[in-house]
Amino acid sequence: MQDITHDWIRPHLKPVAARTRSLALARLNGASTVHHEAVMAERISMKKDLILITCLLCLLAGPGQITDMLGAQENPDPVDSNMTAQVDSTETHVTNESDTWINSVDDKFGKIVEYLGAFLFWEVPSLKIPLIVLVLLSGSIFFTIYHGFLNFRGFKHAINITRGKYDNPDDEGEISHFQALTSALSATVGLGNIAGVAVAVATGGPGAVFWMMVMGFFGMSAKLHECTLAQLYRRIEPDGTVYGGPMYYISIGLGSQGNAMAIVGKVLALIFAVFCILGSFGGGNMFQANQCFAAIKEQLPVLEQHSYDLYFGIFLAIMVGVVIIGGIKQIGRVTEKIIPSMCAIYLLGGIIVIATHFDRIPTAISLIITGAFTPEAAYGGFIGVLVQGIRRAVFSNEAGAGSAAIAHSAAKTDEPAREGMVAMLGPFIDTVVICAMTGIILVVTGAYESPEAGEGVAMTRWAFAQTMPWFPWVLAISIMLFAYSTMISWSYYGEKAWCYLFGRKSWIRFVYRIIYLLCIVLGTVASLGNVITFSDLMILSMAFPNIIGGLFLAGTVKNKLNDYWSRYQNNMIQVYR
Repeated sequence: MQDITHDWIRPHLKPVAARTRSLALARLNGASTVHHEAVMAERISMKKDLILITCLLCLLAGPGQITDMLGAQENPDPVDSNMTAQVDSTETHVTNESDTWINSVDDKFGKIVEYLGAFLFWEVPSLKIPLIVLVLLSGSIFFTIYHGFLNFRGFKHAINITRGKYDNPDDEGEISHFQALTSALSATVGLGNIAGVAVAVATGGPGAVFWMMVMGFFGMSAKLHECTLAQLYRRIEPDGTVYGGPMYYISIGLGSQGNAMAIVGKVLALIFAVFCILGSFGGGNMFQANQCFAAIKEQLPVLEQHSYDLYFGIFLAIMVGVVIIGGIKQIGRVTEKIIPSMCAIYLLGGIIVIATHFDRIPTAISLIITGAFTPEAAYGGFIGVLVQGIRRAVFSNEAGAGSAAIAHSAAKTDEPAREGMVAMLGPFIDTVVICAMTGIILVVTGAYESPEAGEGVAMTRWAFAQTMPWFPWVLAISIMLFAYSTMISWSYYGEKAWCYLFGRKSWIRFVYRIIYLLCIVLGTVASLGNVITFSDLMILSMAFPNIIGGLFLAGTVKNKLNDYWSRYQNNMIQVYR
């Protein structure tokens, strides 16, 4: 088995025994008082950060717009008709100026997205498949075969791990297995499952659902692989803070294979960190804010007037800021409550819709299967449907992108392979279960071919409304909570990548958080087309360095997985519950 503690790494990796002795001595020397003071100082710093963030976001709205939001009346005296006409004219002028500013920002953003798309979505000439999609598909298939279909063989064991059966309370880390899974799921289960599936079916036809499910199964192995690496090469600070993810396991893992590979590792880690930061601004942020406002606007049409999208963005940014200041522990506490309940509500609603259209299920399944292999030309042919299915699946479950590895690196465990097995449940829950259900609902209700259904989240809302006219209200609340949980988790991913590039000082983290919150506001005012293309570009591009780095380290992961699975089969794994 490969030893990762080479001389050039040892200064960064403090032995577990040494860390345990340090903690014991600290307790004997009255460290509880010091810890209490540190916690209080951190809370004061968090409050200051939150106040400053709120002030900056309010300044973004502008004094005049804040006055409008509060409904202030500066001239309560009666006015004649001429003055009323002048006021109406002024209000129209202000509104037009606001709309012009928003449209200008959206147009410039669209040009940037178009330029990036031409470069990052380059198609392989002979196959007419974007290179990044080919890398993701081939990488996930390779990991599945290379690890002997452990995603199927270890499925039951992964569930038992998540239930806490093997949780050792003394293991190092910041969050439990279940919290790590819910934190990762909060970044994946959300609008990708609701709006993303609708986009896939609208552009790729029912057959896109089939390829999303296939990619979900193979994606389980990609998650297993990358999250095992994340645990294996993570760094734990003296205060218990964990730093891990692709940027660390690529740079440290390849760095142990010689000078030439060390350079390759640093370059790949740098590329990943840049794409992860931009991905946090795009798919993990702006897309969520955009579709969240779209869902609320469908239920409250009055929000389409004036600049309520800007106001909503500011409100959402403040709500996200409240949680992200607390770090991964606070994120884990929030997501472990939101995600299970929201998934249950959405799945229950989906089961009711499918049961109501029970007689159409065979036809829907037939359309999904036949559409996957003999798609109509209107949907771009076989390759077009395949690409749409893979793009939307990866955007939804992020398997192979490496983002979830950042959350799973913080889990409390001394068995890297064990956390990898927990992680592989993510794509199954996200894509094979929730995305498949959404796709079937869109087909059985005929939403995907109805001009009245709209696009994105509006299509899914229309499909549910055909059976339960009141459910769109529940769906709107679910979408908002899904989007909210996704944004707080992706802020953690992006911040870790940001700290990898620029350092870990508090003011550096604060700068990232301000930019992140401002992107929420931008997401609510930008058009869906620009936002979803930028989101695809950033999240899919993260797979380039992650899959390549993972291939170089495949032997290390295989040894870890084989050793763990052998001990498990021989009943050598300690059970705590």
